[in-house]
Amino acid sequence: MSEFRHIPIMLNEVMSLLKPERGGIFADCTLGGGGHSEAILKALPDGSRLYGIDRDSDAIEAAAKRLEPFGGKFTAVHGNFFDIKALMAARGVDKLNGILMDLGVSSYQLDAPERGFSYREDAPLDMRMDKTAPFSAMDVVNGYTGEQLFRIIKDYGEERYASRIANAIVHKRADKPIETTLELADIIACAMPAAARREAQHPAKRTFQAIRIEVNGELKGLEGAIQDAHDMLAPNGVMAVITFHSLEDRIVKQTFRRFEKPCTCDPKAPICTCGKAPTAAILTKKPLTAGEAELKYNPRARSAKLRAIERL
Repeated sequence: MSEFRHIPIMLNEVMSLLKPERGGIFADCTLGGGGHSEAILKALPDGSRLYGIDRDSDAIEAAAKRLEPFGGKFTAVHGNFFDIKALMAARGVDKLNGILMDLGVSSYQLDAPERGFSYREDAPLDMRMDKTAPFSAMDVVNGYTGEQLFRIIKDYGEERYASRIANAIVHKRADKPIETTLELADIIACAMPAAARREAQHPAKRTFQAIRIEVNGELKGLEGAIQDAHDMLAPNGVMAVITFHSLEDRIVKQTFRRFEKPCTCDPKAPICTCGKAPTAAILTKKPLTAGEAELKYNPRARSAKLRAIERL
């Protein structure tokens, strides 16, 4: 098995927003290899605590080992952060002083061929973040209708050749099921015009992204998870969210805006009559992005956007 490593995205910016040195109870909702969590734990004063949540058992095992020196200050939680209220309630926690969500796929998951995320290595089609989940990329590729495939490839992958790719997948699987990553990557590439295949970006990148998002339900329920996390924030508590996809960022942006400006009255009305008061202040009027220095050693940070709110 590959080493579960984690180069934390925009670490300085995250730490500046979360301010773990304030103390309290924090949650890293996407533990991964524990890079962000390690930095938070180093800054947390005695008596404070960090819960690291991840649905990937490999991440839990690797991070627990990496963060073992912090003892009782750290608790690993195997689960989906979409269930943050239940996961925290089970541990007697009803309020949090800081919450981090890094919505990217870990480098380990992308680079470990056996996980089936990569379009560069041959492996069974999988792409499950939670290896115990019953639904995988094999089910999407071989079970979805052509229209369903077109829709997720177009919406989640923002792929302009979505129709051609969906039709090619349906045509190829009519002979036999599509079973491996390289088999699928080849079908995608062959469905695209020659000019598109010569682009710097791998021709299968956007389609693989779309299938991964669908397999793991990364967008379905995200707004509800952000709402639940917001509800758990203590006064002056901060939530920071890192996104890597325009649809994710749009959900975060619009949900944060609703916390800051919940009023539903006609803008022309002289006074507010709906009674909805702001519950959080947006700390990042524009999303923060990685600087050139970070991009040199971590090019995967290029598409990352960081937004944050503070609970009122």
